[in-house]
Amino acid sequence: QVQLVESGGGLVQPGGSLRLSCAASGFTFSSYAMSWYRQAPGKERELVAVITSASGRTNYADSVKGRFAISRDNAKNTVFLQMNSLKPEDTAVYYCKAANGIVYWGQGTQVTVSS
Repeated sequence: QVQLVESGGGLVQPGGSLRLSCAASGFTFSSYAMSWYRQAPGKERELVAVITSASGRTNYADSVKGRFAISRDNAKNTVFLQMNSLKPEDTAVYYCKAANGIVYWGQGTQVTVSS
């Protein structure tokens, strides 16, 4: 049974940091590109960051470049999103996605940036 379980979300003040984790099971994690998406209320889901399966190359949305960092630990079947210098506009539900022809999604974790 495939599972992607996100954790690490919460309430943080502007300028603060959070580290999201996504624990995967039920598929060959190292063979899948992993990415983080987010969806704010009333908006479409958007790509935040992606990391490839083989080389570990990364790519980011312009809105988070220099503030967020995606990484993966293939030994632990986990992908991370380190989020620094958070802004109120980063408030959203953050989703983990695995893709290798087949696509799997997690259930999401809420991130709220507010004073």
